[in-house]
Amino acid sequence: MPNSSTSSPPPLRTAGQQLRRRSWAEPWKIKMVEPIRLTTADQRAAALTAAGYNTFLLRSEDVYIDLLTDSGTSAMSDWQWAGLMLGDEAYAGSKNFYHLEDTVRRHYGYRHLIPTHQGRGAEHILSQILIRPGDTVPGNMYFTTTRYHQEHAGARFVDVVIDAAHDPADPHPFKGNVDLAKLEHVLTTAERVPYVCLAATVNMAGGQPVSLANARAVRELCSRHGVPVMLDATRAVENAWFIKCREPGCADRTCADILREFCSYTDGCTMSGKKDPLVNIGGWLSLNDDALADKARNLVVVYEGLHTYGGMAGRDMEAMARGIEESVQDDHMRARVGQVEYLGELLQSAGVPIVVPVGGHAIYLDARRFYPDMPQDQFPAQMLAAELYLDAGVRAMERGIVSAGRDVRTGQHHFPKLELVRLTIPRRVYTQAHMDVVAESVEAVYHQPRKPRGLRMVYEPEYLRFFQARFEPI
Repeated sequence: MPNSSTSSPPPLRTAGQQLRRRSWAEPWKIKMVEPIRLTTADQRAAALTAAGYNTFLLRSEDVYIDLLTDSGTSAMSDWQWAGLMLGDEAYAGSKNFYHLEDTVRRHYGYRHLIPTHQGRGAEHILSQILIRPGDTVPGNMYFTTTRYHQEHAGARFVDVVIDAAHDPADPHPFKGNVDLAKLEHVLTTAERVPYVCLAATVNMAGGQPVSLANARAVRELCSRHGVPVMLDATRAVENAWFIKCREPGCADRTCADILREFCSYTDGCTMSGKKDPLVNIGGWLSLNDDALADKARNLVVVYEGLHTYGGMAGRDMEAMARGIEESVQDDHMRARVGQVEYLGELLQSAGVPIVVPVGGHAIYLDARRFYPDMPQDQFPAQMLAAELYLDAGVRAMERGIVSAGRDVRTGQHHFPKLELVRLTIPRRVYTQAHMDVVAESVEAVYHQPRKPRGLRMVYEPEYLRFFQARFEPI
């Protein structure tokens, strides 16, 4: 695997002796392509109707630029593909497991590794081994599957993120930070707190990071109360990049170094390997406590597979180990976040309302400002995602009232302050030209003179409704 360089491009002196910066380019070149096609407006309208106005239910062959998610949609490198040929598919004790275990220990620092088929498998096992009915789990904003597993195990989730996270226009550089006063209130008033759930970055706030100082302070506060901290490490490398760029004293540090320190303030993590680690499937649960790890290994055998594969093939574990090595390189992360920022700059220059600062994996459109007269229970973000698909075949994801679901006690809608559409950028997949097409489509939808009236939900699944709910226009 080639080493990465963390140096910036040198300045160029023009004829007038003024300095300008050289352009940068992605630290890879393309050696295989997958054809995509732009359908007609009539074809897209028919596909959207058949999908019940839910972009999750569209067929991928009907999508032109797919920004639904960055989960499992990244392009693997030649080094990762070569690793697939080294898959040890032994049922027990695969050498790929031990390679993955060693890689996680070196870069994340945790003692024990329990592989799972993907991140929500790790969330389920963690919830089962730590939560008792009646518990309270504080966290820096909910995530859909995480909160579901916590509630399914009998806990109540309490949001302790700073207030700035709920304001899409607030420029706070670390909107994922925990409000320490809110957290201390929960720790001192709740009957039992099994752990604090710290997400880095915070997906539902717009991919917003947590500062190193805040993670350290959370660790100190929880230690005083004897409560462990569990990290959602899905995009922790992206979080490390923001620390490098935004936190004083960190500019000269590498992402790998920052990541290791950040994780040291936590007692374990859940990981969806389909994000930062650059693979199409897989995840893990990591823990430092020997007894908890033993419980987790017992449960992984029940729900996932043997503790040395946990639902993954040997080849997938090898690809993940190699993907971790690539993900912590500064050049990779500079290009990854840089592409997201490029799209964000295009949209901001066009006056399109987005969540700021731009996050690590996606641009989040503020659907409330697209449709200021649309009631939230007419699903403005779901409507906006549908309109983007109709315009140019761009598939995005709703992150608003539909994703928030219902209160398990009252059965009423959760009404989140943020009503967003997520344009999620897969890693190493699309070019700058694709981002230009997306920006033009979003701008066109924003300036449409006739605004849609909204949607009504005609089918609502019992769990995680945003995946399979169906709608029709009002």
